[in-house]
Amino acid sequence: MRIGLIADTHGLLRPQALEFLQGSDAILHAGDIGDASILERLTALAPLTVVRGNNDTAAWAASIPETVELDFAGVAVHMLHDLKTLACDPGARGVRVVVAGHSHKPGCHERDGVLFVNPGSAGPRRFRLPVSVGELRIAEGTVEVRLQELAVG
Repeated sequence: MRIGLIADTHGLLRPQALEFLQGSDAILHAGDIGDASILERLTALAPLTVVRGNNDTAAWAASIPETVELDFAGVAVHMLHDLKTLACDPGARGVRVVVAGHSHKPGCHERDGVLFVNPGSAGPRRFRLPVSVGELRIAEGTVEVRLQELAVG
């Protein structure tokens, strides 16, 4: 199972991000979406789950949750926008993966059996940080993470 990861689009959905996400079984957007039309375009690719980011303050975003928990083939995933606001012990709740955005810095690390994944920002470039997306590959209870820097001008 391939789960596409995207965050911090801030109203810009790049063609390179859409190309990377093609073929996903599901897509997770970790907030700071920026425009409702981005949700429509991502939903056209695969089932989409989103969380609201700190910049998603317009009326269209009011019903978007701040956190969600999902199960993909027996692997529990918790998603929120800013990891600093994590209000639970994910490992104690049986969560295997936490997906967050906000920092615009792609990264993945494991702590106490939980993978913490930030796909980085797929929207406007911030400082010298890369423009990036990611994916989870889930099979037989195992999870592999791939972060992909996008070639943008």
